[in-house]
Amino acid sequence: MLCRSLTLAVASTFITFSAFAATPGIDPAALVQIRDAAMRSDYAYERLADMTDLIGPRLSGSAGAAAAVTQVAEAMRKLGAKVTLQPVKVPHWVRGAESGEIVGYAGKPSGVSQKIVLTALGGSSATPAAGITAEVLVLHSFDELKARAAEVKGRIVLFDVPFDQDMADHGLAGPAYGQSVAYRVAGPRMAAEMGAAAALVRSVGGAAYRIPHAGTAGLQDGARIPAAAVTIEDAMLMTRLAKRGPVRMHLTLTPQTLPDADSFNVIADLPGTEKPDEIVIISGHLDSWDLATGANDDGTGVTSAMAVLDILKKLDFKPRRTIRMIAWMNEENGTRGARAYLAAETANAEKHVAAFESDNGSGRPFGLKASVGMQSVKYFAPLRAALQPIGAGAFAREDALGTGDLSGLELAGVPSFAPLMDSSTYFNYHHTPADTFDKVDPDNLRRHVALMSTTAWFLANTDQPIGRANVVVK
Repeated sequence: MLCRSLTLAVASTFITFSAFAATPGIDPAALVQIRDAAMRSDYAYERLADMTDLIGPRLSGSAGAAAAVTQVAEAMRKLGAKVTLQPVKVPHWVRGAESGEIVGYAGKPSGVSQKIVLTALGGSSATPAAGITAEVLVLHSFDELKARAAEVKGRIVLFDVPFDQDMADHGLAGPAYGQSVAYRVAGPRMAAEMGAAAALVRSVGGAAYRIPHAGTAGLQDGARIPAAAVTIEDAMLMTRLAKRGPVRMHLTLTPQTLPDADSFNVIADLPGTEKPDEIVIISGHLDSWDLATGANDDGTGVTSAMAVLDILKKLDFKPRRTIRMIAWMNEENGTRGARAYLAAETANAEKHVAAFESDNGSGRPFGLKASVGMQSVKYFAPLRAALQPIGAGAFAREDALGTGDLSGLELAGVPSFAPLMDSSTYFNYHHTPADTFDKVDPDNLRRHVALMSTTAWFLANTDQPIGRANVVVK
């Protein structure tokens, strides 16, 4: 009888241990296991090398974007995830020839001109193949644009508005970017409406290495003009020259807007064991601008999300809720992927427990940002404790994060999460020819994966409901 009881006890212990190995919940030891496994893993770094070195740029509609869809889907299938390719029609804008030259200014010696380094903005229309020549009107604010509206017609309007690197150095890179990028988004459109021949914007970034920063201009059909970003140095040059007298520029841009192309969001599910219909999203966007290989924007976000599934598979941890990895398509110039997902899942928004997107580069993470209610902050104490030893235990609650691909879900009540990280140098590389694999620090990327993995596991297994996002549309 004693022998039989002992056998039953041993069997019971084995069953309990096996269940713990598969689904340990949010026990502190489980969070530490996930964190430490991530800190030993180079999976994200290796997948990032595959994406950037073997494929390269991934602008929506391009062959690179299509190859990236296939690459990520195959990697996720190899891990045993349930992979879905969600169809998305995306813009297909193709860069052409682009050049600028100052051909006239006060005191210009005979036969002398100066090259301007620039790059066309997404959505720009084309000049004639031979280019255009016009006087440059230098402006420093939207108020000045309005005040000098009578001078705009027929001119090349330059918005010379600097990026506030001091803000970025003090942890406010996002707001600094928002202040400057408004001129890239709205400036060309406003200039077009006033009859400008073309529009130029000072590159939105802090590093003055004479490289242009690409991005989308907010131009609309029926009022499209040639639009480009010029380097910081060249914007400053034209401002100085304009103080001496009229400046004339020869500008050539030959981009094309082709018919919308077929593409996909890559969705990879690690199904939940108890609540498979409840979803925790981990994500980054798969597309990039075409000037470089999009390592920071947003290869690191996608490959970190991919690494979460790899970590959990290697630990044989099976979540209670479904963890859904999404590699979004077309964040950069349309957010069509996010909109397609939202349209398909709006009726199911209540089943989305949380959504995490990383789209702020590969700097060191210090913790989390989250759009949860004040009453829910205390529930994240175990997660913060697990992340503190790697310096990532900070927690910043906000009413809304407004993260690009998650903003629609957030408005539908899904709490958003994002890394709270050092982005002081992010805009040195963002949207430039310098956004390459060598800029990514592998140790920071491991910390990034550790943050995302432990957070995803915590959200997928917690018993305590974290509540819904309380976003108010004004």
